[in-house]
Amino acid sequence: MTEQTPIVIVGTGLAGYSLAREIRKQDKDVRIVMVTADDGVSYSKPMLSTGFSKGKDADGLAQAATAAMAEQLDLELRTFTTVTGIDTNGHRLLLGDGSLTYSKLVLAWGADVIRLTIPGDGQERVFPINDLEDYRVFRKALKPGGRVAIMGAGLIGCEFANDLRNGGYEVDVIAPSDAVMPSLLPPVAANAVQQELEALGVRFHLETVVERIEPAEAGVKLFLANGESLPADIVISAVGLRPRTQLARAAGIEVGRGVTVNRLLETSAKDVYALGDCAEVDGHVLLYVLPLMACARALAKTLTGEPTEVTYGTMPVMIKTPCCPAAVCPPPSDAQGSWETEQDGTHVKSLFKNPEGDVLGFAVTGRFALEKQALSKVVPPIHS
Repeated sequence: MTEQTPIVIVGTGLAGYSLAREIRKQDKDVRIVMVTADDGVSYSKPMLSTGFSKGKDADGLAQAATAAMAEQLDLELRTFTTVTGIDTNGHRLLLGDGSLTYSKLVLAWGADVIRLTIPGDGQERVFPINDLEDYRVFRKALKPGGRVAIMGAGLIGCEFANDLRNGGYEVDVIAPSDAVMPSLLPPVAANAVQQELEALGVRFHLETVVERIEPAEAGVKLFLANGESLPADIVISAVGLRPRTQLARAAGIEVGRGVTVNRLLETSAKDVYALGDCAEVDGHVLLYVLPLMACARALAKTLTGEPTEVTYGTMPVMIKTPCCPAAVCPPPSDAQGSWETEQDGTHVKSLFKNPEGDVLGFAVTGRFALEKQALSKVVPPIHS
């Protein structure tokens, strides 16, 4: 292979573009080719749940057009290009009938939405929102002042509920859990967020699921397991994400919950790396911005000749529910200890402490959310 064989990055989401930007800080001349199945427009995925609050439609949430990104980062951008396989021995990315030879390959192709199989003929009104094009289709289908049902009360479901209420929509949230964001927030903080969303007008239907969706008038009717039925103009499916691993597995690359990589972000295949939502980094699958940015900075150095292991500091998750600002830094899953809580209404400060009194995690809502930076300095890093 010649020196002109490029670094190839698959994916033009926040992970792919962040990596390309970081590479350019290290090396102005190395050849980079980016491959994407969509139009390559630059946007920040976390901002999709803020469109109404910011007064922006899909075009307004776009940050830069494809041509502008290619020029700004001095790279070749192949849009609407489907990757069909990886020849790790031949250092080739397979693109249908063609192929692209790489010196280093980076998988930054993200995660897929988990799709529920729900009986009924109303599926055409169910919208998962995983990228800017999904959001564009959703906004086009949404009529002003309508009623939206959201399946899922996790981070994304709650953020969309708040944003849609800010846009003047009626909102129902349906979820099997008995609290919002059960895998992220301790119960007292979750209850605070739910209370403020309810005060905003969001209706919650918890401890039940949607069993059937049927067409009704201009929209659909949702039939719930608890016997309720709800009308909606449109349904958002926000039941979670699953890292994309199929093509990596087919190429013989080791996968677990995501594409398995070490702290150099190396996969089990030579010269193949992964970061972002598709990657399981040293045992961690963290679908958030701060870990992604840490990976982009470290991997850019590695790809340009300075092997650099990623280090995760303390990485609080910001929850974009303006009616109840919140942040959380979950304790390690195997941590021993308990939550200690200070509360004033929906203003909550919960600290997870081990038996020795060390703070291993926190959750803050309302005015206590202002303490997130100070608390982040107390909590130990994920790994250093």
